[in-house]
Amino acid sequence: MLALCTALAGLLLLLPLLGNLLFPYWWQDLATSLSIVHKGYRCLRRLQCRPPLTLLDTFLEKVQSHPEKALLLFGEQVYTYRDIERRSSQAARVLRDGVGLREGDSVAVFLLNIPAYLWVWLGLAKIGCAMACLNTNIRANSLLHSLGACGATVLLTTPDLKAAIEDILPSLQQKGLRVFYLSAESPTTGVEPLQGQIDAASEEPIPVAFRANVTSKSTALYIYTSGTTGLPKAAIITHLKLCNMVTMLYISGVTAKDVIYTPLPLYHSAALLVGLGGCLEVGATCILRPKFSVSQFWDDCRRYHVSVIQYVGEVMRYLCNAPKRENEREHQVRLAVGNGLRVEVWKEFLQRFGPIRICEFYGATEGNTGFVNYTGKIGAVGRVNFVHKMLAPFEFIQYNVERDEPVRDERGCCIRVPPGEAGLLVVKITKSAPFHGYAGNRQKSEKKVLRDVMKKGDLYFNSGDLLMVDHEGFIYFQDRVGDTFRWKGENVATTEVETTLAAVQFIQEVNVYGVPVPGHEGKIGMAAIRLKEGMVFDGEKLYTHGKDFLPNYAIPRFVRLQDALEVTGTFKQCKGQLVKEGFNPALIKDPLFFLDESEKRFVSMSPQIYSSILDMKLKL
Repeated sequence: MLALCTALAGLLLLLPLLGNLLFPYWWQDLATSLSIVHKGYRCLRRLQCRPPLTLLDTFLEKVQSHPEKALLLFGEQVYTYRDIERRSSQAARVLRDGVGLREGDSVAVFLLNIPAYLWVWLGLAKIGCAMACLNTNIRANSLLHSLGACGATVLLTTPDLKAAIEDILPSLQQKGLRVFYLSAESPTTGVEPLQGQIDAASEEPIPVAFRANVTSKSTALYIYTSGTTGLPKAAIITHLKLCNMVTMLYISGVTAKDVIYTPLPLYHSAALLVGLGGCLEVGATCILRPKFSVSQFWDDCRRYHVSVIQYVGEVMRYLCNAPKRENEREHQVRLAVGNGLRVEVWKEFLQRFGPIRICEFYGATEGNTGFVNYTGKIGAVGRVNFVHKMLAPFEFIQYNVERDEPVRDERGCCIRVPPGEAGLLVVKITKSAPFHGYAGNRQKSEKKVLRDVMKKGDLYFNSGDLLMVDHEGFIYFQDRVGDTFRWKGENVATTEVETTLAAVQFIQEVNVYGVPVPGHEGKIGMAAIRLKEGMVFDGEKLYTHGKDFLPNYAIPRFVRLQDALEVTGTFKQCKGQLVKEGFNPALIKDPLFFLDESEKRFVSMSPQIYSSILDMKLKL
């Protein structure tokens, strides 16, 4: 009996060791799963209250618990939780009583990274209005389209963007859309300044009655995605979705004691929801930069005692490419949260800047699930676990990239890929994992839905991304499919760039695609063009047209002239071979051109230009 007890005791002591050997990530899997379930349950429970408790209420609770704590630092400016609460109440009062907004209205904000972004957001939430976050790079038709998509009746901006506003002001006035500057004075006739009224308004709390009809399904925000190339799509963010998205920092291990550094643009969900919203969720402090700066990055981290940084892949690459400094390991950063980090940059970043925990995540703003790499496994974007699959059932299915469609079996259903093989990520659309689509664009919403995936009648969200799961359950991003690629941290929808370029007088047909460039994240834009009969290529005219109608990151940097553009039997343009051939003038016999910013035109592609790009001597 004694021997049996001794054996059992020894076995119990060995079980944790055996568990770690056989299942090395079980504890992290369990802890993260419990964290996700806890936050998800709490979110649902709070939103089921009457009235529902939204992210705004979470912020107001933080104001009560630590009113004098710094919430936002911007240069030398410091805003406490109480400051932002009072400022947002002033803004809410003016927007309701002065501007005439009411619960359910949509308001577009066209703002750079400034503190007003936060107090306007919270001010609009206090009166039950949805905020549409316009990309500050868009202009002209793209800007008008964005405003129309969200159904905004009011546009809030600043004189910093005066030129873009004045360009479309007659059209806005014709549509009855009012524009206001968040400034003391207005340099534009027809645009009223609001700052004086806001400064003079009461700081008293806003009555809950002003947002009495808000529910978990009400629209909180519109975040523009994928179509930032000329025809943006306004992804609908409900209060339920917002509640879930802002938990990313919490799931990554961020607490109220942390200081988060956000150099990314606030019109993107990463900065606004994961970063700023995440700070509101956990009660932390956010350091907001006007824009990312390589030279100031680590100095800022030391100056503000930053413990958590936000990134996209490009940010990390820029930091690794910067000249080395003796003090670059002298910082308090313990965690980096973001997405798009390539393996080689990941390794170099850790080697150079110290043992910072990297929490890489994957997700689409409009999507109905996401992944988090909470283990630090280099290159992975997440892990598969049963809790995740239960809450948001997802699959990786075979995909024909050339035909731009899933592969189906004899039943007409999709086919799962085995571990180690890349497949299209699709997520089942359910009550707990809904897909709300895009405002004002039912056709594009429908395009993101796949039917009859695993069985007849089911509905799945089509991510448009190829991912791969290895035999340990780690998930790796492989590539984008179809009409979208990523450059400079932005999604570029090729069909929309094609539509814009097709308006150029000498272009008969155009096929836009992304090509990889050594040493750069993502893919850079390239266009194969067939000229109209009897017309010649005009590099200056194409350059001007691109600058006038496209954001800078969406303008193709390379042009290839072809006598005919290859299409499939169903008349879809073929991109695969073009991508493989790239932009090497030694391999391609067709005329090639390169966008030369100094010349302000497309110039003939030479071996010297090609070599300079490969050697990273030429800025793209």
